[in-house]
Formats: sequence, structure tokens, C-alpha cells
Amino acid sequence: MLHRFAFSNFQSFRERTEVSWLLDGRVPPAVWSHNASTGERVSTVMAAVGANASGKTGLLKPVAFMHWFISRSFHSEPSAEMPFHAHPAARHEPSEFEADVDFDGKLWRYTLRATPGRVLHEALYVKRQRMSYVFVREWNESTQTYDVKQQDFGLAASEASKVRPNASLIATAAQYGVPLAQRIVAGSIWTNIYQFGRLVPDGGQLLVAARQFAAHDAQRQEMVRLLGQWDMGLSDVQIRELEITLADGSTQKQWRPYGLHRMSGPSTFELDFLQESSGTQGAFVLLSRLLPALQDGGLALIDEFENDLHPHMLEPILDLFANPVTNPRGAQLLLTSHAIEMLNIVHKSQVMLVEKDESNESRAWRLDTVEGVRNDDNFYAKYMAGAYGAVPQL
Repeated sequence: MLHRFAFSNFQSFRERTEVSWLLDGRVPPAVWSHNASTGERVSTVMAAVGANASGKTGLLKPVAFMHWFISRSFHSEPSAEMPFHAHPAARHEPSEFEADVDFDGKLWRYTLRATPGRVLHEALYVKRQRMSYVFVREWNESTQTYDVKQQDFGLAASEASKVRPNASLIATAAQYGVPLAQRIVAGSIWTNIYQFGRLVPDGGQLLVAARQFAAHDAQRQEMVRLLGQWDMGLSDVQIRELEITLADGSTQKQWRPYGLHRMSGPSTFELDFLQESSGTQGAFVLLSRLLPALQDGGLALIDEFENDLHPHMLEPILDLFANPVTNPRGAQLLLTSHAIEMLNIVHKSQVMLVEKDESNESRAWRLDTVEGVRNDDNFYAKYMAGAYGAVPQL
């Protein structure tokens, strides 16, 4: 589980920003959470709320970037820049990233300092009696090489010193069969964001979702059950493999979803999902990202969570992460939303408020850190009145 992440000099965030999922004894037991293997109580939902262009998507992207860098950067082109951008006012300064996670029954901390062209510092720590390093990798400007020290990591020193400037030591070690590195890179994140923003739920995303459900029938069955519960008018969703002829005359196989609808009596009719409503399509694509996380444990990063969804659907979908029956492995959901009704669903410890100032610098803070906020406050009404900030200045 993700306990905490922090970053600085990233997109519109110049100063250090931290997002903590940890809950203390003051948070009521009913709040959606999971007891981590390391003993901490960790939230399973975190919602980022704020005005348009405040930096909400930017709050999600550091997690997506760190996951990509740790697990897949080995496969990037040797001369490619890393896919992140520093704040425009500090574009020549390094960006910093940090995350605390638990797995294998231990708490681990990962730190990274880099420019788009080069890693300057990368380290992995594990908590025993205290935090101690597993490896530390530092760029030595005078020798133009990396200094690497390791404790029980397992990558040959000759290979560690040769890791590319735009690749992670962990991603590289996984390619050399280092067991710890392979366990780390096996962690999964499901998301609808990429380097430049949110993936729009278009026909292409429908096909990606269909491929996911075709490969995992238990998830497909759960998707059908949930869509039926949410009164989408669907009795079944069938996924079929078709051979499509492309414009150049070549053929390509793809998975296509079809919705089965009941009529009066025993009759049914079928629709290609491209003909379904945008709400049905949106829920189908959203579930293709949430259900894998719920099944396997992991993290879902969803930008504009409520897109094409009726407000009444927010709580049933969020409840998937609250209910131990549907979330037995402690999956987590980090989302952004313009649906302020979200404030009436989640606890104040599960809300990050995001705001951008006149200097185009974003900042974010957890709602329960605002002085005087009570558990029984009407968060929706007070937010709309501007009591917490992070509202549009119109």
C-alpha cells in the first residue's frame, strides 16, 4: 500500500508537496481504510478537489511517473529525456520525488532527484529498527560517473555503475534477474493519465477496456453485475474477437464489446458499445481500471473521476474500495473530481484541496489540516462558501 508520497519542482508545483494516506486515532473507525502489513492504518481513497487548472492532475502525475520510472525506464531510448517537466520558474533545477510503500511485510522508501536528462540521486531504503539503505546511487560530477553503494540488493557492482542516466537502478536490476527488483517492478498502477494529461474515453479506450475484460472473465462478470446494479439497462456485456480490415488492406484482430439489453417479455436486443450512452461507456472504461486494482491489490489513479457519470453513482463506485468484500487486498484509489458532492461522501482526511496562486504555483493540503474543521461540518456548504480555499476566483 502507498503510505505517503511527496514531490517538488514538478509541473505547476514548485515547493515540496506531500500527500499522506496515514490515519491516526482521531479518525473514526468507520472511515474507509485498511490495516497495512506494517501495522499502520492507511486510507483506501484520496480525492483531490480544486478549481480548473489548479494542478489537480499534476498531483496525480508524480505517482504515475515514479511507477513508470521504477518499472519501465530500462526500455526507454538511451538518449530520451524522462517524461516530466519542472516548474517553468525553476526549469533548470532538479525535481524531487519520494514515496513510502509497504510490501513483503516491510516499509520501504524510494527517493529520486533528477532533471529530465539525468538522474542525480536515486535510493531505496527499508525500515528495520530504523530506515537503512538498500542502495544509494549518486551522480559524481567530478568523475562524470555514478557512485553506487548497496546492502543486500544483489546487482553486480560492475553493472550498477553502468546504469543509464535516464533509467532506474531498480528497472535495470529487474532485467538482470535481481529478485527484490523483480518483486518491486511487478507492482501495478491502473490509470487514465499519461505525460500530457487525461486519456479521453473514446473508441480506442473502449477497445483497451474490452481487451482487459476478455483476458479476465471474473472481472467481466463483476463489471456486468455492477452495471446492472447501477440501472444501465444492461443484462450482459459480451466481448468478441473480430478481424478488422485496415485502410491499407491489412487485417488486425481486436476485442469489441457488445451490450445485451432486455425488452418486455423474453426479448433482447444488442448494441455495439460505440452506440451505448456516454455514461455507460464511461462506466465500462472506468471499471476496466478499478476492478484489476480491487482484484489484485494496487493503486488506481483516475483523473476527473465523475466524467460522464451521474452524481448518484459516485458513492456506489467509491464503496467498492470501502467494502472489504470487494476490496480484500487493500487497493487504493487516488482521484481528482469537480463533483463537490464528493465532500459529502469521504472523510476530511481523504480530501486534498488544490489551489494555484497568481504566480502560477500550485499548492495542496489535506482538508483535516485546516484549523477548525470538525467531523460534523457540512464540508460541501463550507467549501462552496470559500471557507477552505481551492475554489475558482470568478
